[in-house]
Amino acid sequence: MLTAEVSLYPQKTTNASQIINNSLDTLRQHDLQTQVGSMSTRLQGTDDEVWAGLRDLFDRAGAQNEVNMVVTISNSAV
Repeated sequence: MLTAEVSLYPQKTTNASQIINNSLDTLRQHDLQTQVGSMSTRLQGTDDEVWAGLRDLFDRAGAQNEVNMVVTISNSAV
């Protein structure tokens, strides 16, 4: 089981909220437990599910715009 806390920061855009909302929709397509916060989203799932969700999140957001993504990953039950 992995836990990840992820923050996505769209760059050089006036459409950041839409990119972030699209990114949350992307995460919902994966079999992950999610807790959406004001500055980050916490994910929990198997190793493969978390890594796949993070990869998909970055790829899809990056296809829309330049983005920075900050991730903290833990293999402990936080």
